[in-house]
Amino acid sequence: MNPTLITLYANNGSSVTLSSLGAGIVSVRVPDREGNLDEVLLGYPNPNDYLADGPCAGKVPGRYANRIALGHFTIDGHEYTLATNNGPNHLHGGPTGFQNRMWRVKHLDDHSVTFAYDSADGEEGYPGNLHAEATYTWDGHDLSLHLTATTDTATVVNLTNHAYWNLDGEGSGTALHHKLHLNASRYLPTNPTLIPLGPADDVHGTPMDFTVAKEVGRDINEDFPALKYGKGYDNCWLIDDWAADGKLRLHAELWGAKSGRKLEVLSTQPAVQVYSGNWLEGCPKGHCGRSYHDYEGVAIECQGVPDAPNQPQFPSQRLNPGDTYSHDIIFRLSAE
Repeated sequence: MNPTLITLYANNGSSVTLSSLGAGIVSVRVPDREGNLDEVLLGYPNPNDYLADGPCAGKVPGRYANRIALGHFTIDGHEYTLATNNGPNHLHGGPTGFQNRMWRVKHLDDHSVTFAYDSADGEEGYPGNLHAEATYTWDGHDLSLHLTATTDTATVVNLTNHAYWNLDGEGSGTALHHKLHLNASRYLPTNPTLIPLGPADDVHGTPMDFTVAKEVGRDINEDFPALKYGKGYDNCWLIDDWAADGKLRLHAELWGAKSGRKLEVLSTQPAVQVYSGNWLEGCPKGHCGRSYHDYEGVAIECQGVPDAPNQPQFPSQRLNPGDTYSHDIIFRLSAE
């Protein structure tokens, strides 16, 4: 397998490298407060190591990112069965999800690239022939991702990007000292297999409260069900004041204290999954020359709600013929 790698450069010397395998981001090099360029994305120097990697580093999972309970959902009275590749549940579209597929390069210019993938009816158990596209644009500060999909049969879709960030530099050690703010005052409690139990809970007075910025690791060892189930944060927060109007809203802010780098994440998506890199041990060798340890990167995944196909109280992830799934994510990088 030989993925196509494409590097986009900006006038400030920063760069982003993208891969056709999983429509992934494999490198982001940006300056710190002193102007020094460094790699801030967890990734692997061997492009083939991204195939079926446990962390799903930097890639676009699909057809349905995150979890679907027991690998089952129903559309218009028809039940569909999916692979159960995460305990009893379906995760990230299955073992051969979009993240492990070769996307084709549909468009390329100096500042952007569009990857496209055609998912056949029945692939991983999903109904409908689905056409998906992921367009990345880089201007030296904003890494923008525009995700679209169309189908010829009613189906479910949930696309995101699964990048892991360490703003003090990839390979520099734990990211638990990064400060995180979430524009979300509600999170989703789950069962032990990380399937949402139903209505969202208020974060205030719990370790899930990031409405005021705090270190990712400050409360990570608290005796709290969500943190025990995932060995850290692996949970979904609902964005405050979200509406299905296609407008960008702030989802998260992340700061690296040593480097002065800041990451703002904006999106049109209704929710954000924050994963504190709880199970990175044993992944392929990173850019730093070794495998990453747990908690060395933070993933901020703007997306639809896990298990929404089975829980109608959540925003629908159904896609009908004639409609277009369309969402944007912006990773805005700066230093202060």
